[in-house]
Amino acid sequence: MTTYPHLFQPLTLGNLTLPNRVLMGSMHTNLEEAPDGFARLATFYAERARSGVGLIVTGGIAPNPEGAVFQGAAKLTDAQEVAAHRPVTEAVHGEGGRICLQILHAGRYAYSPELVAPSAIRAPISAFTPRALEGDEVEQQIEDYVRCARLASDAGYDGVEVMGSEGYLINQFLCRRTNQREDAWGGDFAARMRFPVEIVRRIRAALGADFLIIFRLSMLDLVDEGSSWQEVVALGRALEAAGVDLINTGIGWHEARVPTIVTSVPRAAFTEVTRRMKAELSVPLITTNRINMPEVAERVLAEGHADLVSMARPFLADPDWVAKAQEGRSDEINTCIACNQACLDHTFQGKLTSCLVNPRACHETELSITPAESPQDIAVVGAGPAGLATAVTAASRGHRVVLFERAGEVGGQFNYARRIPGKEEFNETLRYYTVMLDKYGVDVRLNTQATLEALKGFSSVVLASGVRPRRLDLPGSEHPSVLSYPEAIRHPERVGPRVAIIGAGGIGFDVAELLTHAAQEDASDQVTGQGLDQSSDKSWDLGSHQALGAWCREWGVDISAREGAGLTTAQRPPVTRCVTLLQRKTSKPGKGLGTTTGWVHRASLKHRGVEALAGCEYLAIDDAGLHVRMAGETRLLEVDSIVVCAGQEPVRELFTPLEAAGVAVHLIGGADEAAELDAKRAIDQGTRLAARL
Repeated sequence: MTTYPHLFQPLTLGNLTLPNRVLMGSMHTNLEEAPDGFARLATFYAERARSGVGLIVTGGIAPNPEGAVFQGAAKLTDAQEVAAHRPVTEAVHGEGGRICLQILHAGRYAYSPELVAPSAIRAPISAFTPRALEGDEVEQQIEDYVRCARLASDAGYDGVEVMGSEGYLINQFLCRRTNQREDAWGGDFAARMRFPVEIVRRIRAALGADFLIIFRLSMLDLVDEGSSWQEVVALGRALEAAGVDLINTGIGWHEARVPTIVTSVPRAAFTEVTRRMKAELSVPLITTNRINMPEVAERVLAEGHADLVSMARPFLADPDWVAKAQEGRSDEINTCIACNQACLDHTFQGKLTSCLVNPRACHETELSITPAESPQDIAVVGAGPAGLATAVTAASRGHRVVLFERAGEVGGQFNYARRIPGKEEFNETLRYYTVMLDKYGVDVRLNTQATLEALKGFSSVVLASGVRPRRLDLPGSEHPSVLSYPEAIRHPERVGPRVAIIGAGGIGFDVAELLTHAAQEDASDQVTGQGLDQSSDKSWDLGSHQALGAWCREWGVDISAREGAGLTTAQRPPVTRCVTLLQRKTSKPGKGLGTTTGWVHRASLKHRGVEALAGCEYLAIDDAGLHVRMAGETRLLEVDSIVVCAGQEPVRELFTPLEAAGVAVHLIGGADEAAELDAKRAIDQGTRLAARL
């Protein structure tokens, strides 16, 4: 008997029976274009199939060169490219898994001067204006989809997912926002939806009844002039008649100004949309977005919101997610915290995708964790992210590990991050490491300051001793109004109503977020309708700020889709403090935040009236407030509190004495480099070091 009976109920689709209701959703990894990339993808997907994922969908593959997400990106157009895919399908099938290829035509989102679209309308997130397709070219695009599906079958894929959401080409045909044609492919909605319906109809005719066809349908566009709910339902019914086996849920265009997958989005926020569509169709429906733990997935299925759940990034965080859930070991799941730092940010920077909490993701062929040939006695100093990764990885290989931590809890800087509204998921990472420390028998010594004498007897010492906040060198820096960022985060009640934050990096933004959050609605505050009851299960207890109703009001989201494309008038949250962010640099405050999340942080603070000032020279602090000079003019900020977020210094005083004593010592994490705190680098360093010790 499983703890999650709905999650592990088989599902039959034609002649194919899936063992559970878990779909590993599509995500581009950039391995698709890397040297030997498909061999590495084969290992990546096979590891997830071995764990028992019901069905895998690949990253987006273009049906023709102009549809590729960037010039030279992966496409499937000929027999030579078929051969490259076969190792992937053979590896997955060898582990008993099933896999579909996602066909994705980027349309006006293609980063290429050769891009095409229904109409010559440039996307706000693109540097290129597309060329409008001629009528015969539209027909050719459809045939290219069919050819791609046929080649996918030749490569051994069990089916295809037609990407019809997120603002890509098919979405562009559907909406007046991007389709201003007057021919047979434009005008009223019946004409605008011909393009996706013909794609599905012709793929079904060409590949037969046994070839799986999934269509990713945009159910909430979250952009002006997006599809209405009535149009979405009409398209769903037409696709069902055309022969789809499954309909997947798409939420939001890439150009939408509503966050949909970042950590501050409530878990399973959009499953109500899928539930509403289930009432309109008979084919099974897949729901998605911010489902990361088995309790959440089980609730979604048990309450009838969907027939399957799609998770992409959770399988970066933990390839064994399914097996752990099925075996009742969900506390051992390395949870996706939706930070985007090593997955989507890497993708958009042209780097290989990976995962902040699991550096092995997409690096399985180069970063293997194997039993140690000669187990050693290893000391790890510091139980922040770097030290935790080192201790758990080394102990899992059979080393005898002692973890020294001067504080009374593990976590280091994560203990500040997890207190920030919108970052409660960071608690899951600390839960995971705590469980694994116990599982692998790490000797954890809290409230213990490591000393030179205590460390001399170890084969290796890893200094992951972290950082200390940099002090402010300024007249008046000892004034009672001045707080360090750890003080402000742990004791926000000590911060007055008017605040200046010195330093507008990631920590400064986090402190501003914390200090400007009013007492939010109770966690039971829900969207009107049939939304999941998020108040009666621990899996939803991530902080009252994540109440779905409050989140929807702040971002102007209408989950019920009564209004156009899921957008409604935003209601800005109450503000309890007047906060000013300051930085010395003249660049835009927050410029160094995440590629795909920075805009969310900036918008959230704007909602709360935070003023951000650049080019500040700090002069002095006194009873009147903070004196600064900007553009040659002196200015007084009359504030009650000044929070210093002006960087950190490494804590590594033990390094030189240990080296002098002949001890093998390694520096990692903040102790190695204290420049802007970087948990991604810290966990990667710790994991890689432990893998080779």
